Amino acid sequence: MDLKSKIILISGPTASGKSNFALKLAKKINGEIINADSMQVYKQLKILTARPKKKDLKIIKHHLYGFCDVKKNYSTGEWIKLLLKTIRNIRINKRIPIVVGGTGLYFKALTEGLVEIPNIPIKVRNKIRQLQKKIGQKKFFKKLINFDTLVKNKIDKNDVQRSIRAYEIKYQTKKSIFDWFKKTKILFPSNEFIKFYIDYPREDLIKRINLRVEHMFKDGAIGEVKRFNRLKVKKENSSNKVIGIKEITDLLNKRCTLKQTKELIAIKTRQYAKRQATWARGQMHSWQKINPKNLNLALKKLK
Repeated sequence: MDLKSKIILISGPTASGKSNFALKLAKKINGEIINADSMQVYKQLKILTARPKKKDLKIIKHHLYGFCDVKKNYSTGEWIKLLLKTIRNIRINKRIPIVVGGTGLYFKALTEGLVEIPNIPIKVRNKIRQLQKKIGQKKFFKKLINFDTLVKNKIDKNDVQRSIRAYEIKYQTKKSIFDWFKKTKILFPSNEFIKFYIDYPREDLIKRINLRVEHMFKDGAIGEVKRFNRLKVKKENSSNKVIGIKEITDLLNKRCTLKQTKELIAIKTRQYAKRQATWARGQMHSWQKINPKNLNLALKKLK
């Protein structure tokens, strides 16, 4: 297989060893690593988001990690624009791009195309979020399908995020989100991708998550949250979604103990990993499942 014309994708649940697997693979095939994790873009949140270590950055060139300020809302569209430029530069240098991360929407946009929807003003987005919160998801969804009939049977009634997104697009553009989908721009032919999904046994993954939480605190997670809180980031900003910020803030405010904080972070991380796995089952049918310990098997699949 001529890898020079390929883009290797590595996804999987949080704490499954994606970054380490990508590092080993990059060494073997002369690759460079590109981030596909929506939280690892934030420069002030290195520990909580488990960004690659300095020693790893020295071994293999990494791209799109820790460059965005936590006060900025960062979109999939912005990531795609930087990604395309990065892939182009990597190929110019005769290296192989390896895109690694756990953000399903990033991979969906990359492999299936980008829907170019105009930016929705933050005032409109906040107004619709407040409406959803006020009336609850059940009433909000009924309101949505009356407002945009194309949504019916296409969005799960319990999917808060997609419901809000569909409503704000219809509200701002007067067009259904599904009308916009018809204008999807395909970025690469499907045969350019080699797609690996890290498949870790659930019990082993839970142990890895617990271990990660312990390492986070040893590496200075509390200090990182203190510095983050001093920046007074707006509540609606995406960076506030990073697991650990709320929990450690509660610890600092003496609303819970250190042990309780670690347990809460581990629970939320497990829940997030489960959501990622659910997404993968529904959206990543064509991905090759692989154990991250079996690098040789992955290399065989590349031949």
